Amino acid sequence: MSSIPSVADSSVMGFRRTRAPLNIVMVAPPYFEIPPSGYGGVEAVCAQLCDALVALGHRVTLLGAGRSGTTARFVRVWDEILSDRLGEPYPEVLHALKVRRIITEMARTEHIDIVHDHTFAGPLNAPMYSALGIPTVVTVHGPVNGEEQDYYRELGGTAQLIAISNRQRELAPALNWAGRVYNAVRPIEWPMQKKKQDFALFLGRYAPYKGPDLALHAAHSAEIPLVLAAKMNEPPEKEYFNSTVRPLLSERDCVFGEADAVSKRLLLSSARCLLFPIRWEEPFGIVMIEAMACGTPVVALRGGAVEEVVEDGVTGFICDDPSELPAAIAKAGDLDPVACRRRVLEHFSVDRLGAGYEAAYYAALESSQAPSVPAAADIRPRTMSTMSFAG
Repeated sequence: MSSIPSVADSSVMGFRRTRAPLNIVMVAPPYFEIPPSGYGGVEAVCAQLCDALVALGHRVTLLGAGRSGTTARFVRVWDEILSDRLGEPYPEVLHALKVRRIITEMARTEHIDIVHDHTFAGPLNAPMYSALGIPTVVTVHGPVNGEEQDYYRELGGTAQLIAISNRQRELAPALNWAGRVYNAVRPIEWPMQKKKQDFALFLGRYAPYKGPDLALHAAHSAEIPLVLAAKMNEPPEKEYFNSTVRPLLSERDCVFGEADAVSKRLLLSSARCLLFPIRWEEPFGIVMIEAMACGTPVVALRGGAVEEVVEDGVTGFICDDPSELPAAIAKAGDLDPVACRRRVLEHFSVDRLGAGYEAAYYAALESSQAPSVPAAADIRPRTMSTMSFAG
């Protein structure tokens, strides 16, 4: 495991005892509600982080689409979520322009300490926010290779980047990283179940790099049914399912469809193991900690952040080759569900998420030319309300 330090482990965490609460603008993508009812890892992180920061005493304004279920003040950028347009460039760019207008208007009437952007196009607004005296922190939720790395490099020092794993940061050491904060879940929201049923689970989306075909081959070799609960609403996902996944299905396998919040928890808590046979440098893989929170071990291929999330031989098995997956599936039932959940409690809790980003914000303010953090009296908490800039 990498030794690159985490923001959450930094001495910056001590600032909160002497600094006033912050006024934070959180920018979420426009594709799913916050928290999401089903698929939507980034939106789940945004929801958890908003609640954690409000609980720490900060004022948080969340910009997103549809409806919000967090304790933060919500500004509706779009009346409806744009999940059917995920992957198209136009909504991403238009969302960034709408957000820029909203934040500019907000800055005329209230002091904003920091903008935290979770989108891809949004960081292009960072130079303008800097001109207003507002630093920008960006969580890099996606890959940092190829063109993506070029994009973040061109941002230069206008935005301070937060990695979601040490491996992600190692792959692009020259970027303007301000630290690393792991994603998190609220374990209380994930049902712990010790007695498992005899099936393996693939949960995610239908894409070659996620490896649903490898999951099917492994489950068949292990002579165990596979439940596939995956997103399939984008044309490439449908094409991949029909061309590659469908021909591999056996009578014992179950194509569940995209799991909502309730069925996702039922499946994760009941499965013998979660199969995570990735073919890419997965930046984090939040479904792994969701599974472990339910006491379900993870059987994965080595890559990306897998080694940071899964404790090999304790909360799952990390394989170097797909041929090793069937044996790992067979052994998964021997692992202790309590140990799986304990790892989430100790390393991937929402408390750690909130503290890590709180430290990142204070560090960003320290290193920027933005005005110093105001006195506590300047940003007294006010009643959280829902506003709308949609249209």
